[in-house]
Amino acid sequence: MGLGGDWTPGPVTPAAIDQAAAAVEAALSIGVGVFDHADIYRFGKAETVFGEVLKRTPGLRERIEIQTKCGIRLDADHAPYDLCTIVARVDDSLARLGVDYVDTLLLHRPDPLLEPADVAVAVAQLHAAGKIRALGVSNMSGAQIAFLQRESPLPIVVNQLEMSLGRRDWVDSTVLVNHPDGASNTFPHGTLEYCASNGVRLQAWGALAQGRYSGAPTRTAAEEAASAVVTTLAEAKNTTREAIVLGWLMRHPARIDPVLGSSDPTRIRACADAAVQAAAMTRDEWFALYIAARGRPLP
Repeated sequence: MGLGGDWTPGPVTPAAIDQAAAAVEAALSIGVGVFDHADIYRFGKAETVFGEVLKRTPGLRERIEIQTKCGIRLDADHAPYDLCTIVARVDDSLARLGVDYVDTLLLHRPDPLLEPADVAVAVAQLHAAGKIRALGVSNMSGAQIAFLQRESPLPIVVNQLEMSLGRRDWVDSTVLVNHPDGASNTFPHGTLEYCASNGVRLQAWGALAQGRYSGAPTRTAAEEAASAVVTTLAEAKNTTREAIVLGWLMRHPARIDPVLGSSDPTRIRACADAAVQAAAMTRDEWFALYIAARGRPLP
């Protein structure tokens, strides 16, 4: 989402293309092979500059996976998922990216008027035309995914949610079952379990929590305390704070794939050690981070 320049519908600039190229190079250097887009990011300019990077780098398309999203509109306050809209939005994304297909199409947000049969027709048409290879969703509950899956001709393989050390309601929903504090938790309970049971990969947007645990200013005493734990672990393990923050996410048995929202090459490279730190993180270390970020003990 950080690629493409400012949030205006104006043309892309050479500087924005150079920035995107540097971010992609940094991502590739640490083993990132999936690139996440949405048709609305920077009014479509994020996809456009990525398409320019693909033109600059022969053979890159064959080495990576591209996913994009449709559904949210910047010119309206609702997300339509009718046949014509879905097909047209995907065609627009393909044109901006300069590719024949995307590996995965995600439906960006829930729509109360969504008709699964209409979505199924659009998905079938796009898949038959070779324009999408897989289907996913974003910001949906397990029940909503199951509702869509009843009609979908493709398995739903991704659910992208906000998940981080700063956004922990998905963990709290597990520990607060049959506890009074659980009444105030709005995370759709059972979503993680549904995804794990049905082969739906979880992707975490906002995974670095806007850097609040890795150098950006903290907002609360709990964030300050958790940031101190992150720093202590990073120093003890000779790694970066970003790797510890992402390692905490990836250590969870839901097997969460963090989405790196940064376009800063230095910050991207700072995440290189995340998988190693996830594998090495002990239960005590994981809970120390979780409880510090919660700001209160577990029940």
